[in-house]
Amino acid sequence: MSEYIAPLRDMRFVMQELAGLDQVVSLPGCEEASPDVVDAILEEAARFAGEVLSPLNRVGDTNGAKWQDTVVSTSPGFKEAYRQFVDNGWNGLGCDPEFGGQGLPRLLSTAVSEMWKAANHAFSLCPMLTQGAIEALMIAGTDEQKAAYLPKLVSGEWTGTMNLTEPSAGSDLAAVRTRAEPVGDGTFRIFGQKIFITYGEHDMTDNIVHLVLARTPNAPEGVKGISLFVVPKFLLKADGTPGERNDAYCVSIEHKLGIHGSPTAVLAFGDHGGAIGTLVGEENRGLEYMFIMMNAARFNVGLEGLGDAERAYQRAVTYARERVQGTEVGVRGGPKVPIIKHPDVRRMLMSMRARIEAMRALAYVTAAAQDNAHANPVETERRKGQAFADLMIPVVKGWSTESAVDIASLGVQVHGGMGFIEETGAAQHLRDARITTIYEGTTAIQANDLIGRKIAREKGATILAVIADVRAATAQLDGDLAGLGARQSVAVDALERAVSWIVANFAGDPKAAHAGAVPFLHLLGIVAGGWQMGRAAVIARDRIAAGDADPFWSAKLATARFFADHFLTQAPGLAESVVNGAAGALEMADESF
Repeated sequence: MSEYIAPLRDMRFVMQELAGLDQVVSLPGCEEASPDVVDAILEEAARFAGEVLSPLNRVGDTNGAKWQDTVVSTSPGFKEAYRQFVDNGWNGLGCDPEFGGQGLPRLLSTAVSEMWKAANHAFSLCPMLTQGAIEALMIAGTDEQKAAYLPKLVSGEWTGTMNLTEPSAGSDLAAVRTRAEPVGDGTFRIFGQKIFITYGEHDMTDNIVHLVLARTPNAPEGVKGISLFVVPKFLLKADGTPGERNDAYCVSIEHKLGIHGSPTAVLAFGDHGGAIGTLVGEENRGLEYMFIMMNAARFNVGLEGLGDAERAYQRAVTYARERVQGTEVGVRGGPKVPIIKHPDVRRMLMSMRARIEAMRALAYVTAAAQDNAHANPVETERRKGQAFADLMIPVVKGWSTESAVDIASLGVQVHGGMGFIEETGAAQHLRDARITTIYEGTTAIQANDLIGRKIAREKGATILAVIADVRAATAQLDGDLAGLGARQSVAVDALERAVSWIVANFAGDPKAAHAGAVPFLHLLGIVAGGWQMGRAAVIARDRIAAGDADPFWSAKLATARFFADHFLTQAPGLAESVVNGAAGALEMADESF
């Protein structure tokens, strides 16, 4: 079975040419990311992903995590791989140097994260949740909490979790019923149960730091009455080391469709007198703080979609090159050929590859915007970066993961009947990818956030500025790229039509607007992805014109053309669904379903 090989050439191209690595590393605090440092990190991450994590991907799928009497054992090899991961400093790559991190740009850590997720989705979930906990404590934690927990979380010696969901409170967090009873000195006893807690229990570290949503006794109902608490698996002794076991136990783990190597825990807090926790920030602002974790997690789940898609594509290409079946179309009496010669197999592979390149470009450009939002010395540039990132994170999450499910499914199709057989490995990528459209907010939740908070609330200001940028880039698609430019022009017109309709109708007809939210998310993903593919095509054309014969550039032109011909052409239909599709979704009586 083939192992993952990081697509370093495309990663470097996107980072440098599309996301503007040189500009990012010039930002205050990012100066350490010299070209030599970036190259060395990418090369070493690729080696670790391919040689250490990738071989454990199948192991995690077939063995899975095991639960027995509140104790969870991770899949064979995971514990040892995690120790290498921590010892090599990977966990603190983008974290604040004040707490032991390396402070490298989000753009670089995004490329590295893609490798972890592509090589071993289940393994990568553990450090992803830890990163979310770090971000929440950095922004809302007390000085004491930061000193006690952040150095260990940044190093990876301890891991973190986010505890939102309950049996009766899924996406509707207003229904959270876990309670926190004060016992003095800022300490609370936590009582309740949380479900779907990724790496809520495991054997890879000697402590787990749970961030838990709960209600204090006098809290108002609804989301305005939720507070956030730090609840460690082991309480800390005076010297900061793990001491007494806290009253937070794993009572089971879920049996899932995919990501078997990642233990998804049911955690019981307070069955033996109350789990000790401390308040993060102010009472009743817990959901606000948890969204810090959730927003970071949503971007990273988008990278999971990208990683799963890349791995499915690599496996499908390997199989298509090796599987000999049928004669080449149009060659009467010819020899049997590898299936990569067959037109529809090529169409499927191009459909996979073109979207992956678009997804990667959009994610990395969004990461660079986050770097500018955080570190650009010019306030207007910080605001611009934040607005762009806020707009695109739901797209990176929603469009990339929905695309990943289809791409992984195409990977099975390329394998034919063998794709349905677990031993080929193709099915695992489909099973693993399927959760990405659901957790950290379903595709509809991303789409509703997109049309409501990110478009209607500001009357489309940010997205209209993006549309102007797309139109300016489209003007560069001239000469032999004029056909691609024509496709992109029609697509951006369709996007603008849909934006205008949402801005005009969101307040007066919210049901109709929400009925078209997911088609709109796909529409924006396709146009934003096409925008980046068009930029790449211009660069490739110019390199070829300058005499560069590297086949990388002709491949870039091919994928850009395919994306335009097969995906940008979908934009008018999606816009029509946004503008006129609500009646078909809403008119049928409930009892007729």
